[in-house]
Amino acid sequence: MSTKHNAFAMAQAQFDEVSARLKLEPAIHELLRWPMHEIAVRLPVKMDDGSTRIFQAFRVKHNTSRGPAKGGIRWHPDETIDTVRALATWMTWKTAVVDIPLGGGKGGVICNPKELSETEKERLARAYIRVIGPTLGVTKDVPAPDVYTNPQIMAWMMDEYEVIMGERHPGVITGKPIPVGGSQGRGDATARGGIFVVREAGKVLGIDLKNKTMAIQGFGNAGQFAATLGSEMLGLKLIAASDSRGGVYSEKGIDVKALVNHKLSTGGLADFPGTKAISNEDLLELDVTVLFPSALENSINADNAKNVKAKIICELANGPTTPEADEILFKNNVFVIPDFLANAGGVTVSYFEQVQNSYNFYWPCDEVHKRLDEKMTTAFHAVYDLYVKHKVKMRMAAYMVSVMRVAEACKLRGWV
Repeated sequence: MSTKHNAFAMAQAQFDEVSARLKLEPAIHELLRWPMHEIAVRLPVKMDDGSTRIFQAFRVKHNTSRGPAKGGIRWHPDETIDTVRALATWMTWKTAVVDIPLGGGKGGVICNPKELSETEKERLARAYIRVIGPTLGVTKDVPAPDVYTNPQIMAWMMDEYEVIMGERHPGVITGKPIPVGGSQGRGDATARGGIFVVREAGKVLGIDLKNKTMAIQGFGNAGQFAATLGSEMLGLKLIAASDSRGGVYSEKGIDVKALVNHKLSTGGLADFPGTKAISNEDLLELDVTVLFPSALENSINADNAKNVKAKIICELANGPTTPEADEILFKNNVFVIPDFLANAGGVTVSYFEQVQNSYNFYWPCDEVHKRLDEKMTTAFHAVYDLYVKHKVKMRMAAYMVSVMRVAEACKLRGWV
């Protein structure tokens, strides 16, 4: 992979920039530039036809100075150790920027879940925990769902861990179904957190978001909820949405609920009534007030950043903007809410789930939403204040907040 498209190289380049600005001492720089712990394993899984397939899997802990590692498990055919490293690194900054007592971790399995039956998925989930389980625990590392994993897969993983341990451990996995210890408000938490920070961005930028336009690249879980909540909470009008198969566009606006139902019933967005087709690439260049990149890495890059016309970019995906693109967007006065702030709602409510699991008392949905709003709003303004004070990119300001907090914890522990 080239440096341009290597997610971990991108994460390191971003960190190197903030490290130089903060004048971090060499030992701190080297410690935080790399994960502290990595596991690469092979998982033999019995398939429905009686054959056995071997899957490659990873678990990475980047830094645990502020608390146990926290991070999702991705199932994707293009998963790599460098992608997992990058995501674990970003999780460290993400938990720090919203000031929750956790560190950064991530997991991945190289597979195509679309080709697996439900029973094969269950056997793969349990195989992963049988191998990775000894490194997990509420005081060590707590996984959660990510790309192509879901609450059911988390339930299987939790159950396998409890079978191995011989006792109940609901907090070892978050993002679980509510009947087995999940939290109210977890399903839309990533998007809801993003909507909260877009609301605050509108305030500081002097933009009345009601009846303004939005476009969403990546109409999966986060993208669908962003469309729904953006419409309901902010009054934004959806004019374009896309997924891996292509997208739809209508200048007049798209009925969000109808589009979500169309996606769920047909598996895609194509042929939605009253719209015309649009590519993922063209969607990114639409003249909208808010753009939600909600797909995979490197969507906005040096080739297309100059054509981005959005006023606000809310990065619900991890790493959708390359460092080169970041510079271009900053010069063009595009206000970017960086991924590890914009999509931190998911890990924040996962933390709430851990807390509820620990004392076996569960909050109503309104309480979860209120606490999430408080966390995201406080985090946004801590970052925005540095953005104004130092006249830097919002990503740099967010990194400054996070890296200073993590570096302080490492020093207090005597690690450096």
